[in-house]
This record gives sequence, C-alpha cells and structure tokens, in this order.
Amino acid sequence: MRFVPDVRVTRTLAAIGMIAILAACSSGADKPKPAELAPNAALIGVRLSWSAKIGEVAFPLDIHVNGSTATVASADGTVAAIDARTGRDLWRTSIGTPIAAGVGSDGRLAAVVTRANEVVVLDAGRELWRQKLAAQAYTAPFVAGGRVFVLAADRSVSAFDGQSGRRLWTQRRPSEPLVLRQAGVMLAVGDTLVVGLSGRLVGMNPLNGSVRWEAPLASPRGTNDVERLVDMVGRVSRVGDVVCARAFQASVGCVDAARGSVLWSKPASGSEGIHGDERQVFGTEADGKVVAWRRADGERVWSSERLQYRGLTAPLLVGRSVVVGDNTGLVHLLSREDGSPLNRLTTDGSAIAAAPALAGDTLVVATRNGGIYGFQPE
Repeated sequence: MRFVPDVRVTRTLAAIGMIAILAACSSGADKPKPAELAPNAALIGVRLSWSAKIGEVAFPLDIHVNGSTATVASADGTVAAIDARTGRDLWRTSIGTPIAAGVGSDGRLAAVVTRANEVVVLDAGRELWRQKLAAQAYTAPFVAGGRVFVLAADRSVSAFDGQSGRRLWTQRRPSEPLVLRQAGVMLAVGDTLVVGLSGRLVGMNPLNGSVRWEAPLASPRGTNDVERLVDMVGRVSRVGDVVCARAFQASVGCVDAARGSVLWSKPASGSEGIHGDERQVFGTEADGKVVAWRRADGERVWSSERLQYRGLTAPLLVGRSVVVGDNTGLVHLLSREDGSPLNRLTTDGSAIAAAPALAGDTLVVATRNGGIYGFQPE
C-alpha cells in the first residue's frame, strides 16, 4: 500500500465563509517502520549554545529570521523575538488568542494570523492593529515595503498598510474544493510579489494586486477532490530571480520570476518545501528520502534512504550540510555531496515543528512541545 503522509486539508466554502477539516493520513497499522539510525557519526562539531521555551507549536510555524534575530510563536498566542546569539528574548508578548499561522516579519513589524481569522501586527511586541479576514490562513503573513500581505485558504491575497492596518487591495482567485492546511508560498523578487496559488507560482504587482504572470509547476489530476489536490508548499529556494519550489505530492521545479517562465519541473512526491543554492536544490520526499536535484536542469544528483519514514521537515542548506528535523525531535546534518550523515542533534523528544532556520551563525530549531534551540559550530 502506498504510504500517505499525515497532511491535513481544508475544504473551502467561500460563499458562507465556513471550512470543514478532512484528514489525509494512513492508518497506524499501514505506516512503514521508521528507518533505524546508525551510531552518530559526529564528523562535524556542533554544540548546543542555548535553549528557550514557548508554548506548544500546533500550527504551520515559520521561524522568521532577520539578521541574528529569530521570531517565533506558539499556538496559545505567544510571539517572541529571540537574539540567536544568546537565546535571550528581545521581546515577548501574548496576543490573547490562539494562533493559526506565523510568523512574518521585516525586522520591526511581526505578523501572525489567529484561529479567529484575524491578522495581527506587532511593532517590537506592541500590538499595532488586527483585521478580520474572510477565510482562514495557514501561511505566515509576508511583511515588506511597509505592507503586510496575507494568503488565505480561499486563494485570496490581501495587502494591508503596515502601520494603520487599512486594507489596500484584495485579489480573489477561483477557489478549488480543497486546499492544504499547511504553509504556502509568498515572497518578493524585485518589485514582484510571488505567491503560490494551486499548482502555480503567480507574480503580482504589490501595489494593486494585478497579476503579471503565472508559471504552472503542476496540474490537478485524478478522479476525486483529494486526488486532484495540488498546492504550492513552503519553503522555497531563491537565487537571484530564480525561485525553486515544490507542488504538493506532484513536482519540484524552478521559475524565472523576472520573466514568469518555467525553467524546469520534475515529478516528486513530497509534502514539505525545499532549499538550496546556485548549484543544487534539496528536498525531503513523503517516504523520507532526501533528494538533491541539479538546479540548472532538475536532474537528480543523489537520493538517500537513511531517514525513510521518519517524518522529515523541509531542509536547510548550511555550508556543506543539509539540515532536516524529524518527528522524534532529532536534527540530522547530512553531507550536501551525497547525503551521508555528518552529525545528529537532540532536542526534547517531540517532533521538530518547523523547517530549521539559520540566524547569523546559529542554527535555530523549534519543537512541537515549544522548545527553541540554538546550535553553533564548534
């Protein structure tokens, strides 16, 4: 039986603003046994520099990095900016309501979305404003150019003034019956806002929301709504004007965001985002394989099965290491050349809740139980 990852989807009923949650997961009896781990190689030195604590992370968390500051949040409404050099809070606050998506930041403003469908914006931990959304959002707001952009589950994209919260524009797209309850894609490339909508990357004018181009990386297929589900998932790998991204359980590909053209797209069956550099793109597949593709043309460079069925996060490329977390709280450092193990780090034993992030020279990791860890090379 084909292994299906534990990924939740949302059926959108935009006309009445309601959602119903479905589960797409294999039963416990059908799940393959996670790969056994060899003794830790410890070929590169990494030490735990600090640890901190927030509440449980039960939503698609984006650890947002600005320089040496990592901004994180927990499901209970806590938002904190942490100095990644020391692990100390720069500020910490509670927005007083559970969080569904976050965090987006430009280094000053930080934005999250609540389960009550509100976007909340903070300035150095002080609430500036909150605005109601027409639908739930699972992607962290994108904060740039004095604006806050929100991608909602009904495929709408909205822009708000960062200081006042005034809604500047909303671009609505046809809404498919199902969308992922998972972080999507939203970033800036030059003066273009790039958003993942269904199986496409879409370039939008951030001033008014008009569409400049669309670049399809995957198309719906199958005979029912679940089989036809296609969506772009974060994180992405950007080098210059080229953005490489994953379409859920369908493909990995790269787009020239200056021209809006697809450079290549290759079949891939993962549910987490990708990362990379000018040479290669790295990703984790649904069965736990870690894969490297050549960035120039998408040809596969290597594939490793050492971490199969361990519930891997999206990867982070750091120097000669590809870093991934798993669902037992371990952080794996693999060789970017062939996927061989370089080191393995421990946290609190709960699942790694977000793709690892690099703040300055500190590797920042968050767990489901709310542990925040800063690791540094020795």
